[in-house]
Amino acid sequence: MATHSTASCTGSTLLQPISEIINLPLDQVNFVACQLFALLMALWFRIYLHPSKTSPFVRHVVATLLGFYLALFCFGWYSLHFLVQSGLSYSVIVFAGLEHMHKYCFIVTLGYLIVCQITRVYVFDYGMYSADFTGPMMVITQKITSLAFEIHDGLAKRDGQLTSSQKYLAIRRMPSLLEYFSYNCNFMGILAGPTCSYNDYMAFIEGTCYQPRHQENSNGKENGKYKQTEPSPKKDVISKLCTCAISLGIYLSLCKLIPVERSIDEEFVNTTPFYLQVVYLYLSMLALRPKYYFVWTLADAINNAAGFGFNGYNKDGSPKWDLISNLRILEIEFATSFKLFLDNWNIQTSQWLKRVCYERCPINPTAATFLLSAMWHGVYPGYYLTFLTGIAMTMAARAARHNIRPHFLTSDSHKAVYDVITWASTQVAISYTVVPFVLLTVGPSLKFYRSWYFCLHLLCILVVMALPVKSRHHRAKEQLDGARKTDSQDRQSGHSSTENNCSQKEKAT
Repeated sequence: MATHSTASCTGSTLLQPISEIINLPLDQVNFVACQLFALLMALWFRIYLHPSKTSPFVRHVVATLLGFYLALFCFGWYSLHFLVQSGLSYSVIVFAGLEHMHKYCFIVTLGYLIVCQITRVYVFDYGMYSADFTGPMMVITQKITSLAFEIHDGLAKRDGQLTSSQKYLAIRRMPSLLEYFSYNCNFMGILAGPTCSYNDYMAFIEGTCYQPRHQENSNGKENGKYKQTEPSPKKDVISKLCTCAISLGIYLSLCKLIPVERSIDEEFVNTTPFYLQVVYLYLSMLALRPKYYFVWTLADAINNAAGFGFNGYNKDGSPKWDLISNLRILEIEFATSFKLFLDNWNIQTSQWLKRVCYERCPINPTAATFLLSAMWHGVYPGYYLTFLTGIAMTMAARAARHNIRPHFLTSDSHKAVYDVITWASTQVAISYTVVPFVLLTVGPSLKFYRSWYFCLHLLCILVVMALPVKSRHHRAKEQLDGARKTDSQDRQSGHSSTENNCSQKEKAT
């Protein structure tokens, strides 16, 4: 195993002895070591390169150089792809016209990522499911494309054409080359992200991230009391590091005991009752998720330790450090709908898909968003099977929720029964959907679905055909009409109240 890990690792071999001792691939050891080093650097960065002590220029330079060093250590010369992709995209942003710049940049950036993914999978090492150089490129792709759309919104559109969130994210000045590379390749997010908005990152670098601009959910009293002092991320960083340790322990303990691959083993399928196959599938997917919890929570802790991620205050006055958090574990594990699960899983990627695709695509935005997600994830056929299945699951879940849920809201006991049923259904549906994502290839994926007789695919088709669901356009129109009706009632109420007051005054006089 150690020999294979050395051969497939393109980064430094300094930690090879540790890789052999703990029997883990060298590229994964390098990744974890670099993230721990980044955590230490983040503490140093917040204390010694605080905005009150140094200029934004120095903070940009140090963050970028440290990021390049970590990339070189992990990926060797493959990290040059980060510079090439960023450089090509910046050229498009600068030299293409503002009217279509965001579209050209999207095509160039995503296209370069896909070419790299094709060469990695089909030329170098098909099936290598480990740390690889296209992982950071996926995050850089999100950042570059988001930046291009936000520049287009800020410089080529009027405020009246933008939604409230687009106004907040809109970039009103072209970033310099240093700011651009610092945003894309800083040491806090170069290896595992998460994606963040350019304006939020610049506020962090310039030291303005603790101003009320980021405290939209707080009330005025809390802002007035706490905004003058800089909150400490210490408590949240320690909490997230504890979550990382627990997640890593669970993953290393369970991942080999209940592998997903056993679900397609012929002996297992033939000798195990179907209900136990369902339980096993859920448990095997449950054992896989802590790997993602570890990686994303550690990345969040690194950003918080550097002072990035402040998101206002809770009602009790405690600071919130979840501005760029990528998941909510409890909401994931106890999700009662397909949408609720996805909304709390890989949150920043979901936000990116929403901002660059779902909100802007005029035709079938749901299908377009799932297709973009599959293309962004990579070129393994299993990804496309997962996201095609996800489209059907989303449509069926939406139809079932709109038609069935109202009947269970008549009492608390009925709603509790509904929540239990939908929780179990959601967990099974998610597990069923993501099997190809784990198995990667077509043959094993179809073998699994055949062993289940494609039952959930067929059920989704029946639900969508049998239960009506309103389109996004009609739902938005109804919400708008409802808001206008409420506003009209409020005006009438206010008018009648004014007339009553006037009549009372007349009687009094």
